[in-house]
Amino acid sequence: MEVWTLMVCVLTALFHQVWSSAEHHYGEAELHPWALFPWRNQGRGLARMKRDWIIPPIRVLENSKQVPEDLVQIKSDKIFLGEVIYKLEGPGVDQEPKNLFEIDDKIGVIRSKQPLDREKHSSFTLKAFALSPSGERLENPTTIEIVVLDQNDNKPIFTRRQFVGSVSEFAVPGTSVMSVSATDADDPMTDNAALSYSIIGQESIPANAVTKTMFGINNETGTIYTRDVGLDREVVKGFRLKLQVADMGGMGLTTEGEAIINVSDINNHAPLFSPASYNMTAEENKSYLEIGRVNVTDRDDRGTRNWEAKYSILPSNDPKRSFAITTDPATNQGVISVVKPLDYETQKEHLLLLTVENVIPLSSKALKLQPSTATVVVTVVNKNEGPYFREDPIVIKAPESLLPGTPLTRITAFDPDNSELSYEIFRDPEGWLEVDRNTGDISVKRAFNMRSPHVEDNSYSAAVRVTDAGGLSSTATVKVVLEETNDFPPMLHPSSGSICRGVSSSRYGLFLTAVDEDRHPHAAPFIFELVFDQSANWTVVKVNDTHASLQPTVELEAGEYAVRVAVSDSGSPPMSANSQVNVTVCLCDSYGDCKSEAGAVLGSSVGISFIAVIIIIACAAILLLLLLLSVTLAACGRRHHMKKGTGLLVGDSEDDVRDNILNYDEQGGGEEDENAFNIDLFWNPHDAPSSPRSYYTGTGVPRSKQPLRRDAPHNLPSPIYPRRPPANPTDIEDYINDGLVVADTDPNVPPYDTALIYDYEGDGSVAGSLSSIASGSSDEDQDYDYLNDWGPRFQKLANLFDSH
Repeated sequence: MEVWTLMVCVLTALFHQVWSSAEHHYGEAELHPWALFPWRNQGRGLARMKRDWIIPPIRVLENSKQVPEDLVQIKSDKIFLGEVIYKLEGPGVDQEPKNLFEIDDKIGVIRSKQPLDREKHSSFTLKAFALSPSGERLENPTTIEIVVLDQNDNKPIFTRRQFVGSVSEFAVPGTSVMSVSATDADDPMTDNAALSYSIIGQESIPANAVTKTMFGINNETGTIYTRDVGLDREVVKGFRLKLQVADMGGMGLTTEGEAIINVSDINNHAPLFSPASYNMTAEENKSYLEIGRVNVTDRDDRGTRNWEAKYSILPSNDPKRSFAITTDPATNQGVISVVKPLDYETQKEHLLLLTVENVIPLSSKALKLQPSTATVVVTVVNKNEGPYFREDPIVIKAPESLLPGTPLTRITAFDPDNSELSYEIFRDPEGWLEVDRNTGDISVKRAFNMRSPHVEDNSYSAAVRVTDAGGLSSTATVKVVLEETNDFPPMLHPSSGSICRGVSSSRYGLFLTAVDEDRHPHAAPFIFELVFDQSANWTVVKVNDTHASLQPTVELEAGEYAVRVAVSDSGSPPMSANSQVNVTVCLCDSYGDCKSEAGAVLGSSVGISFIAVIIIIACAAILLLLLLLSVTLAACGRRHHMKKGTGLLVGDSEDDVRDNILNYDEQGGGEEDENAFNIDLFWNPHDAPSSPRSYYTGTGVPRSKQPLRRDAPHNLPSPIYPRRPPANPTDIEDYINDGLVVADTDPNVPPYDTALIYDYEGDGSVAGSLSSIASGSSDEDQDYDYLNDWGPRFQKLANLFDSH
């Protein structure tokens, strides 16, 4: 709203007039006049003044029932230039909460449409606008602040429905117990929210236990405190207080509340035994979790640490710590138990002295008394007790060479009831020990053997058992520690060997050693010596503790020599044995190995032993020649031929002799099959025993060595094989199938899939080779497709004819 400086006086006069009019019109409604605060605006050219209307805060009482209510009127100086339209914006108008205020757009009067609540909205900030009829803003918006004045329309409210606190018994006056609090929704800056606390009632728990006023409260802070003495937990458990809080400093609105104050227990009472003496029994040789219970009373609060008891047994009455006492947390009773077995024979009755006190110390306000005590008499009940060994394990040291019947030791068992005892061997893997049933004397039953698998680290373990007259028994381990003795002489090894003739004896001597079944120190080192007077030709040279070298001292002829050698061990006393060593002196090659006999003849004079070898070789050669001659004669006598031009298959070439088939199986006294090839091409197991030939597998193993059938028993008679000679291909097929069926059921032949490979057996066969088998007729006249139907055994033959 800009105006020229010349209008200042006119506007000032108009301001005073409007002020007076507004004061008269809005005086009863407490409307506030507005004021003009001009300030300079240094612009360009002609000096102008800029004036803004600033409305002071408008105070409105909450909960007003005079609605709508005019609050203030605003007016723009643009009304002198034309029509002005007023608009209002902000919370309470077009923003939440809406529809609380409105403005008259013609005259600028702001009104409240509804009663206001300060507790919801304590103030509102609005914007007023002056607009032209066309909507053009005529001047800057004016800020209007509306403040809602508080009324005492809210009661104070306690923050809790019930307050709970506690105070120790025997608390002194002035002891703070607890604090209570309340809130008031009214303006805290006014007396509407000035609170005052008070106690308007007191009730003891249980009722009427205490009638005097025991508590007070600070009316400003709400702190509750004790006012008097006499808080005894055993008399009163607590109090129920009735509280009141009021605003306006105690003169306004009021609200009531409740506080519960519990009197907490202190340990002002010591536990007391009730009764003070007890009698209990316990069986000997047993441990018990419980043999009895003792009772105490405590006037302190049950279930608290002030009530919980702690028991003890005076050590002077239980020096062996055979008894123990614990507390049952549920009942506070003392539970007595036996932790070490009792012995009736030693002590028949035990007198225990018990003491009791609380887990936590007594309060300083409690009477100073000595701890309560009680006596417990425990009677031991006699029970038949089993015997036991005073020593377990029982260790016995014995030489391994002890003879059967040798006593070892006497074992002693003890029976508390002094009954008759009986001993027996309970475990003895080797059966080496025996025990006298009455005395417990252990002796050797069988000779010991250090090489037994049950001996470990020279120790043998057994067990002995003792039984009393009542049938109760006990066992103990018997550990026999065997001491090594020299039981076995060393045995010389090897017993034969060879050395080279004509070379250095120190280089090619015969190495000797010894084997001793004893162990250290009854074994090595060994001592090797010659027996009798053989030092003229031989000597023994020590190599180490376990080996020596037997060497000739003179040049010996090639041949066999017997040398007696004695070997001794290092036992105490030492044991020795002498053995004969057969030494062969021979000529050696450059590697130190003996040459063959033939080589020996070439390199040395012929002796008697060489003549014997020549005779043996000659005899072997003669026998071999006789054997070859007999085989050749037998083969020539059984050979027969196949005629050409007849039958199905004809051999027409003798050039290739590798695949010749020689038929040895003649059944008819030399008759020949002139019409077809000899069917004995297929091996018949019935003919094997009478045939001089040998059948071989691919590995060169004779047929008689082939694996037996596993699907039939051995040594059963073989079935009769078909012997009808085939006359045509169909007959051949039937013949082969029949033979296969019989062979498959024959338990004395190898499995059907065993390879039957015949070795090369020389030349001179009248039959052609397999590769030269041909038909008497041309290929055009024969159809060999039926060979493909005969199975895998004839597949090779079928492929051969298919290639033509």
